[in-house]
Parts: sequence; C-alpha cells; structure tokens
Amino acid sequence: MSSRRTFIKQLALGGGGLASMTLLPLRSFAYPKKNYTKLTILHTNDVHSHIEPFPVNDPKYPGLGGAARRASVIQQIRNEEQNVLLLDAGDIFQGTPYFNLYGGEIDFKLMSLMQYDAATIGNHDFDNGIEGLEKMLPHANFPFINSNYDFSNTVMHGKTLPHKIFDKDGIKVGVFGVGVELEGLVSKDLYQETIYNDPVEAAGKQATFLKEEEKCDLVICLSHLGYSYKTRKVSDLILAEQTSHIDLIIGGHTHTFLDTPTKVKNQSGKVTLINQVGWAGINLGRIDFYVSTDKTNYSFSSERITLTQKTF
Repeated sequence: MSSRRTFIKQLALGGGGLASMTLLPLRSFAYPKKNYTKLTILHTNDVHSHIEPFPVNDPKYPGLGGAARRASVIQQIRNEEQNVLLLDAGDIFQGTPYFNLYGGEIDFKLMSLMQYDAATIGNHDFDNGIEGLEKMLPHANFPFINSNYDFSNTVMHGKTLPHKIFDKDGIKVGVFGVGVELEGLVSKDLYQETIYNDPVEAAGKQATFLKEEEKCDLVICLSHLGYSYKTRKVSDLILAEQTSHIDLIIGGHTHTFLDTPTKVKNQSGKVTLINQVGWAGINLGRIDFYVSTDKTNYSFSSERITLTQKTF
C-alpha cells in the first residue's frame, strides 16, 4: 500500500508506475500543487457468503479471498486515506454452508465490522425469501439502496433507500442502486409482491436528481444488472449509454473480472466508468478520484486488489 503514494507522485512527475494500476484522465488538469481532493472508493460484488479463503488446492482460486484479509486491507487503506467509501453491488448471500447455517447473519455482521457505507440488493439476496432478507437487516449497520424495486406490498417496505448522499471533505457523493429483473430468475414465492421497474428509467431519474437538484459532485450507481449480454438485455453497458450524470457504475451479477474500469460515453457526451471485480470476495476494487478544487474536473486511478496470503 505504501507504494501507491510513490506511484501517484511518479505519475504527476511523468515517471513510471506499477503495471496493475492506471491513471486515466477523464478531463485533464495539472497538479502543480495539491489543488484537488482525493476520494477513495472501495467496492465488492457477488461475495456469495465466501467468509473463508478458497482452499489452497482449489483449481481456479487457490487460497484466494477471505473476509479477514479483506477487513485487514480495508483498514490499512483507511489508515492511509482521509476520504473512503466502501460499497457493495449485491449477491451477498448464497454460496457456502455459512449461508445455509446462518441465513446471512454472519455476512451482515462482518460487513458491519468492516464499516460498509452502503450496498444494493442482488437476486440471490432473496434466496431465503423476502422475509429472510428482512429478518437479517438488523445485523446490517449500513443502508440498502435500490430505486427500481417497489417493495410497497412486502415486509421490505420502507427498509431500503432510493439513494444516499455522502459528504467527504466537501465532495458530495450521491449513491443509488438498481437491481436485475427477478421474474424467471428468482421463484415468485421468494420475492412475492416485489415489483420490478425499468432500471434505465429509474437510474436516469436518480442520477439527474442527484446531479442537478442535489448538486452532487460525483454520482455512483450500485448495479446488480450484469456487465453485458449477447442480447440487448439491460446491462451496465446499456445503462451507461442510455443515461446521463452517472460518473461510476459499480456492477455485479455477471461475476466479471475487469482489470480496469470500462469507459462508456453517456447521453451527455461525457464518460461513465464501469467496474466489477469478479466474485466470491477474491478481489477488492479500488478507484481513487482526484476532484479539482473548483469541482469541475477530475481524474482517477484504479486498482484490483487480489486478496492473497501476501496481501498484508
């Protein structure tokens, strides 16, 4: 972690850096002095109750992941950085015996200990039924954010937020969430009277409200739609193309491993970033925004932190 500061300094001076990291300017501006505010976004998706690391003899992910390692890295970054947001893009539940035994309680308690700031809801978070999800909420010391599921006629009514605004050193960050269509993916008896609304329409309304009405400097979407599909099914790529004002989409559902965020031109002709870091808690995503003092420009650096025995 200590090499990150050296890396940023090298970039500012025109030097080299680590191959696993990139600095990609969206709108260029120089750094003759510290005329910017740094915001660090940490994120996960599709952890699927993987509390422990994979076995060392696992054919795909030997010894990778684990909640303890993630917690240690998160704390190390918080010790180094002033402005940190920790977010999750859904499918916290289902995948190991920990979920079968505890129904999500241990997942939410661990995320609370890690001080997650917000999460959205994935399709597998309904796997114990909507009552099972609602029953676990007292163990989560962070809000669940979704703007396209209508829970009016369910026990989840009033238990989620359409958006939340965070103030980090004068930078207003608006966060909202959208979820995948449940019909055909989740049994009706599990999600019951939950109504699925068009995520593109919902996202457009939320992003416009946060940027134009609330004057947020950055707008982040927590998406459990999936990165892309061979069909025109709504995905993060389509969501980015068909909306304005979203600066970053933190995605989930398709378990997509991205080395660096994808850049998509949105309806405003600006760039929306999309990032996703696989599944099972193998990786922790990190995106550092450098917002200019006048809040009109920013650049970013990104890192996909793979959690191994040598991570910390």
